[in-house]
Amino acid sequence: MQCDLCKDEECRSGKDCLGEKQEAAKAYGARDREMHKVSAYIEGQYYMQKTRVEELILFSREMGYKNLGVAFCIGLKEEAKVFCSYLRENGFKVYSVCCKICGVSKDDLDLKKIKDDQVESMCNPISQAGALKAKNTDLNINVGLCVGHDILFNKHSAAPVTALIVKDRVLSHNPAGALYTGYYKKLLGKKI
Repeated sequence: MQCDLCKDEECRSGKDCLGEKQEAAKAYGARDREMHKVSAYIEGQYYMQKTRVEELILFSREMGYKNLGVAFCIGLKEEAKVFCSYLRENGFKVYSVCCKICGVSKDDLDLKKIKDDQVESMCNPISQAGALKAKNTDLNINVGLCVGHDILFNKHSAAPVTALIVKDRVLSHNPAGALYTGYYKKLLGKKI
């Protein structure tokens, strides 16, 4: 599959390039179908009208979610506080957990430090996922976890996960910016 190179995009009008249309439809069990139905409803009803924060609140309400988990990077604590307050104001029980949970030293796992001569606690996405599992969250929301840490958090999360903020320290947490500017297109064209 190389859909990014496709010029026709006939799948938009129902073409089945894989010959798996029936199997694909069957893959959606009851809970997944409900989630998909709610997603399509929000997209269709509010297309280009709601922010992602508003869509997350609508989605959570429509799904009947009550307990929301927020796993955040400690560097985005202020953004997490604002987001969690919005969720609480909208009637959700919110459990938040920062990336430095448990205060495990990077030295304990022989991890690269930002400054070798200082004590640094490691990011701990597996414990973040475990803490939210213990609270029986219905949905977990990633607020700026680092690349790799977000992958581990998603892998170990008991609840479905979505992202509110994707970490990109250089581009003010807008990683798509690198795809839109000539400078970054040129830079990314070279081996990193």
